Amino acid sequence: MADREIDEATGVETMGHEWDGIKELNNPLPRWWLWTFYATILFSIAYMIYYPAIPLLEASTPGISGQTNRTALKAEIAEADAAKAGLVKRIAESNLETIRSTDELARFAVAGGASAYKVYCSQCHGSGAQGGPGYPNLNDDDWIWGGDLEAIYTSIKHGIRNGEDDDARDSLMPAFGSDEVLELDEIRQVVQYVLQVSGQEHDAERAALGAEIFGDNCAACHGDNAAGDQDIGAPNLADAISLYGNSAERLEAQIYNPQHGVMPAWQTRLSDETIKQLAVFVHSRGGGE
Repeated sequence: MADREIDEATGVETMGHEWDGIKELNNPLPRWWLWTFYATILFSIAYMIYYPAIPLLEASTPGISGQTNRTALKAEIAEADAAKAGLVKRIAESNLETIRSTDELARFAVAGGASAYKVYCSQCHGSGAQGGPGYPNLNDDDWIWGGDLEAIYTSIKHGIRNGEDDDARDSLMPAFGSDEVLELDEIRQVVQYVLQVSGQEHDAERAALGAEIFGDNCAACHGDNAAGDQDIGAPNLADAISLYGNSAERLEAQIYNPQHGVMPAWQTRLSDETIKQLAVFVHSRGGGE
């Protein structure tokens, strides 16, 4: 064509378009690229027809296959539940000691309990069950309400001071300071006595005075030797382990105006089989009695 314009720099025909002195060259896309592009369009159409793809108001087009990741997951979960149904049934029908002493059941319970622990318990007791201020360490042998299988099971099932379960563990320590049962100096003498019986640095003279005050006000729950009483949830004060800290300052604060922890009643949230598995798992951590 006589009116064709050829770009001098490249020798390529122009398309006749120009903007601000810039002209478009006639460089068609390679044929292989175009056919690949057309193939992707055809593939996307086929994909939308075969799989659920197009969003609707409340769902999506089902597609010929009806297959989704969600349905695949449901199938996998159903398969896993069917595979372990026999062991779950045996867990439900067995007592805790039988579960612990039967290798197959114990392995299953510990694995299942570890999984449930990560979901429901680690937020308070820590990923390694090490606890923290106000949250008991489940790895040691210091138990407020008892650390045998039945005691752990009961604590998990009914919880602690939750106000939702009639059988929840419940005990309250008087606020000896804020309720004006003891003078501040008397509380500090008791603190020195607790430091003494727990083998920590203390003032012996003030500890001797604190021993008498302890006997009159604290021994009824914590015992004459301060070893505690698991039946009523009175902590052992002679082991240098304290839920809220064992320094003189923390002990004083706890006696003056005590904190009281709360734990949910898991029986309304978890199956009895899961609670049994949790009890066996916690017991297996090494601190179970």
